[in-house]
Amino acid sequence: MDKLEEIARTRKKSHARLVALKSKVYAAFLDLQKVAYEDGALKKKYKELTAVGISVAIDCESCMQWHIEQAAAAGASFEEILEAIEVAIEMGGGRPRCRRALPWKCSTA
Repeated sequence: MDKLEEIARTRKKSHARLVALKSKVYAAFLDLQKVAYEDGALKKKYKELTAVGISVAIDCESCMQWHIEQAAAAGASFEEILEAIEVAIEMGGGRPRCRRALPWKCSTA
């Protein structure tokens, strides 16, 4: 199993466990997530690209994997995702840890 599959598997397992536990806080988080990413003044694609950049800047691998997948599913091209990553690298002062985002697979690549 590669790293991406492992991250996705762990996230899905954790999600299922929190749902099964009927976590009120997690349920509220899921509601917040749904509302935050739905189309509004900004389309979902652009919100996901923003999240890609934030994920890289805070060095959250699970977040990177999830939001890159979601951005691609919302219609972002490989080039758009790459530019969001590049902006995050610049905002982080070019820290080498930001390079971890580059291996993530994108269905539009």
